[in-house]
This record gives sequence, structure tokens and C-alpha cells, in this order.
Amino acid sequence: MPIVDSKTGKTTKDYSIEELEKAALHMRGYNLISLACAASGHSGGTLSIMDIAAALYLKVAKHDPREPNWEDRDRIIWSAGHKAPALYISLGMAGYLPVEQVATLRKLYAPYQGHPHWPKLPGIEASTGSLGQGLSIAAGIALAARLDKKDYHTFCIMGDGEQQEGQVWEAIMEAGHFKLDNLIAIIDKNRLQIDGWVEEVMNIDPIIDKYKTFHWNVIEIDGHNMKEVVEGLEKAMAFKGKPTLIVAHTVKGKGVSFMENIAGWHGRPPTVDEMEKALKELGIFEEMPIKKMFDIAADHQAKATKTLDAKMPAFSRDYFWNKGERMKADMNPTRKGFGKALCDTGDDERMVCLGADISDSITISQFYKECPGREHRWMSVGIAEQSGTGVAAGLAKEGKIPVFGTYGVFASGRNLDQLRTTVCYGDFNVFIAGAHGGVSVGPDGATHQALEELFQMCGLPGMNVEVPCDYLETRRASEYLLFEVNGPKYVRFAREATPVVTTEKTPWVFGKANVIRYRGEQDNFLDAFETVLASDYKTENEDVSIIACGPSVPEAMRAAYILKEEFGIETRVINMHTVKPLDKETIVKTALETGIVITAEEHQVGGFGNQAASAISQAKELYGKPVIVGMIGVQDRFGESGAPWELVKEFEVSAEHIAAKAKELYDFAGKQAAKVSEGVD
Repeated sequence: MPIVDSKTGKTTKDYSIEELEKAALHMRGYNLISLACAASGHSGGTLSIMDIAAALYLKVAKHDPREPNWEDRDRIIWSAGHKAPALYISLGMAGYLPVEQVATLRKLYAPYQGHPHWPKLPGIEASTGSLGQGLSIAAGIALAARLDKKDYHTFCIMGDGEQQEGQVWEAIMEAGHFKLDNLIAIIDKNRLQIDGWVEEVMNIDPIIDKYKTFHWNVIEIDGHNMKEVVEGLEKAMAFKGKPTLIVAHTVKGKGVSFMENIAGWHGRPPTVDEMEKALKELGIFEEMPIKKMFDIAADHQAKATKTLDAKMPAFSRDYFWNKGERMKADMNPTRKGFGKALCDTGDDERMVCLGADISDSITISQFYKECPGREHRWMSVGIAEQSGTGVAAGLAKEGKIPVFGTYGVFASGRNLDQLRTTVCYGDFNVFIAGAHGGVSVGPDGATHQALEELFQMCGLPGMNVEVPCDYLETRRASEYLLFEVNGPKYVRFAREATPVVTTEKTPWVFGKANVIRYRGEQDNFLDAFETVLASDYKTENEDVSIIACGPSVPEAMRAAYILKEEFGIETRVINMHTVKPLDKETIVKTALETGIVITAEEHQVGGFGNQAASAISQAKELYGKPVIVGMIGVQDRFGESGAPWELVKEFEVSAEHIAAKAKELYDFAGKQAAKVSEGVD
């Protein structure tokens, strides 16, 4: 059924096959332009799914763009959430929104998040992005339709690599068992995932036989033959007695010669030049509103920047990274320190590294790619975080040193029970890497921004947790965890380039914090600070202290710089790189000596801060002592899309916010002291 008017039941617009083909072609154009405007996003899969998306939203699915919540509409779940641009463009073409507005894809304050978030945009049925969850949602919706005696269908769009997730098979089993013939799953079988060909990473075939065994009806189509696509969808809707799977054979990067069948285009956007070349190949360069969309993107960005700047604490000058003529900082991604550690130490035959489809992104693949001869100790488990964790435990039991890494949201959350029951309860020597920590991950948005893992990891008995502050400290921490810590261990690091604030001479001792003191403005940011082991530090009677971990350490250092230059406030910065076991002695000492403590973390507030506050509240040395504690962190929010440094500001975890909080507490303490003094007089 085509798009309808839900009030009258009449057809609003019906597309012929030829019109659908033309629409899909233009949708590819809008997709390429929006990705180029964002300079971020996924090209390959959005191009492979576009014919199916056009058929669904413009021809087959029953829905009314003027009534997005019409109760009798068909539901479409995008389990492959990284293909969100294709979803947004489909909604635009169907009439939910002006399609050119997708030019604001992945920009701060725009509804077009890196992965779909349903409260932000009418027409989105579920927030997705963590692969493998959509089919379960779709099964639940299909069950609800049966309970409510509704005749709508639920479609679920998945990738072929996604079939490696165990939850998919639980949902397949449930749908078959309950005979959900109102459920239609669609696999965009483009045969590629981030790490390469699906059959080589973790073969899912014979996928058709597997679904049939689980009591599904299966239809195969050419996902780029519009007639086959429409007929396949209509046959699936007419089938009774079983859920239906449509296996759509597609080409990743379809329509653009230099993108087709190349894994590297999975998560890469085109440059402006590449976009223009692609549009010309598609034969629609002259037809697309390129300038209009880039103007929309620029206008949105200007407004977002103005809004963001208005929220920032103001000082006499701009102290942000590398804005001034002095205090320049070198930038290097912390994730590269992790990869370097694996490369440098990987000759130990006990080491085995397990990839989970994002191997290059988190740099775990440096273990073998830069050091030939280790390929036999490299294993990809595919998109299967839970099983990968269990496999690592089995390797550890037999004396290996397994390293398993993925994005922090998955490394700490998706496999939490496996870490708890198998790894920690068994006290196995498993090294887990949680990459892409914090909001500074940027435009991928909330589903890929790890903000909760310190709650999860620090709550596990026996788990050791490192949150290094820069590239070099990440390398040193990773090397130490690998060979000097025997037991469960977790390292959290960021994606984007962050300031390098340590050197080879900087002290680093597992479980022991460092004290960092600002000594005066220099040409190089690093040279303006002195770092010593906290246990060796003698008080200088500082006014406030900032205890930080991870990328918040450079921000705390910059806050100390602001506080001194603006207000003459002396600040003791504590780099608490080991979050568990926690250096409670240093925390108590600095609270006792400064009286004002601010914790700083690029994490949900309290993940680290609550531990520091607990150490202070339980210290007998501080009983009866006036200690003021403040916390900087993400304030009970999910992340969102935007540029990394924009999000550091938006979520109020920048040095400016730390400095403003420190000044607030410093002034409060001064007023309290004055009141006490007046009372004595």
C-alpha cells in the first residue's frame, strides 16, 4: 500500500517502479551531500540500502507523514542504526520533513543524530545504534499488534554482519516460535563489514538455511532491482503462518564506482570533491540542491556555535586549546597509545588479541598489522561482544594473555554479565579495552559515547581500572596492565586527539596518583607544569584541588592555568589515572590540605567523583574538618551528535566549567570563613 491519508484512507501518492528508481537515485544524491556536509558518517551501507528504503517508505509501507503516530501505521525499525542518513532521507522524501534539512546531519542541536533517536524526529520508531537489538524490538511490536488485534506489519532492517550478534538469534527463535507473520526482517546483504568481507571476519552463511530452521519464511531478492524489491516486500506482507526474512543481495557503496565493494567506505564520508565526482557518476549533479544544502548546514552551524558560546563561562581572554600565541599543546589520540603498546609488546607468545569488527578504529589491529608473524595470535570474533568476552576468559584459563577490545559502551555494557560472572568471578587474567570513552567521541552520538563504564567496571569485584590522560600514559598503562597485573583489567581511552601532557620522564606508578602544579605561562603547554608522584609531594598551601582522570586531566590543568591567571588562585591538580584500586591516601591528603576538592571526569557525573567523595567521607582524618566537594561531569544526560570539542563544551566538562566551579566553591569558602570570623569577633 502507498502513503495514505489516515483520516480518509485514500492514497496520497503512489509511485510506479520507474518513479521509485528515480527517487532512489536522488536519495543517493541527498545522502552523499549530507555526508559531505557533516564530514562524518557511513557511505557504504547507506548507498546499499537505498533502493529498499525507497520502496518501503514510498510504495509498500502503510503510513501517513501528517500523522506520524497513527496507530494503524506499519512500523519500520532500523536495527542497522548507522544507516540513519538513509532513514532521514526516506522520511524527507515521504513528506515528514524538508529533505534538504538532512544537510544538518550529525551537527550539534540537529535532530539528525549519527544514529536514530526517536524522540528527536517524527517517523523514527526506535532509538538504535547498538547492533543486534532491533529485531527484538520489532518482535515486541509485532506481539503488541497481535495482542491489540491490529493488522499492521513491522519491518526490521539489519546488516549481514549484524547477524553475528547473539541477541539476533534469540529474537529469530522467538519470532519463529510465536509465528509472528506480521514481522518482516530485511538483511542488507552487502557482504562487507568494517573489518572486511563478512565471510572472512565471521561467516554467517548459510543464512537462509539457518532462518528456515528457526521456522521463518525466506525470500531472496536483488536489492537493487526495484521490481524485485517491491514484489518481495509485497509477498512478505501477504505470507501467513511464519515471520518472513528478505535477503536482499546488495552492493556496498552502490552507484559510486570508487566506493563499491570497498570495506573502507563503511564509516567514511566523501569529501566535497568526492561527493561531486559521485554525483556526476550517478548523473544527477545538475539536479541536486548542493549549494542550498551546504548553506543550510553552514547556517545551522553558525547558530549552534552562537548558542554554545553563550553557554560558556566567560573570562578575560580565550584560554581554549591552542587559541593563544603561547601555551601550545601537541595533540595525539589516546587510542594510538593502546595500539602502540600492543605492537611493542606483542612478541610474547602468550598474547592473543581478539577483534570485534572495529579493530582499526580502536587500534587493536596494530598488534599484527604492523608486526608480521603474529597473525596466528589474532582472532576476529566479529560483532559479538558477549561471546568474545567469554572466549577471552577461556584463553586466560589456559595461560594465555587475551586482549579484547571494542567501543567502551559495548566493552563495559553489552558484556557486563560475562565480565561479572565469567571473568571477575573466575578471576581470569583478561584485558578489556574500552575505546571511544566520553562525549568527545563526537558525531556518532549517544549510542557510541561511553559515559557509564566507570559505574559498571568499578563495581565489579577484582576488576582493575585504568583511565590514562593522554597518548603516552595510555601506552604505559596498557603495557603495565598486560604483564604486571594478573587478573581482570580494564582500560578506558578516548577516540579524538587530545593534549599530550606527559613525557617519558613523568612518574607513573600503578595505583598511585600524580600531583601537577602550574608554574607559569610558557610557549609549550606541557612546559608550564611540574608533575611529581603524589606520595612525594609537599603541600604548597594551594587554595583548591582538582582530582581528575582521563582526558579531564588536561582540562583540569588548563583550569589551573585559568584560575591562576584570572584570579590568582593556586590549584593542585591530581591525575588519578588508576581509578581502581583508588589512591585514597592522596585524595584524603589533598582534601585535608586544601579544603576544596573538585572532581572532573568526561563521564556521567559520579562515576569517578562518587568514589573520591566516598574516600573523603570515610576518612577519620577528615572527621570534623570543613571540606567542600564539587563534581564536574555529564549531568545525567545521554550524549548527542556534534563535533568533539563542541560536545566537551555542551556537556560542561571543559576547563572553563571546571574553573568556574572552582571559583564558585572558593568564593563560597571565603564567605563562610568571613562569617565564622565575624562570629568570633
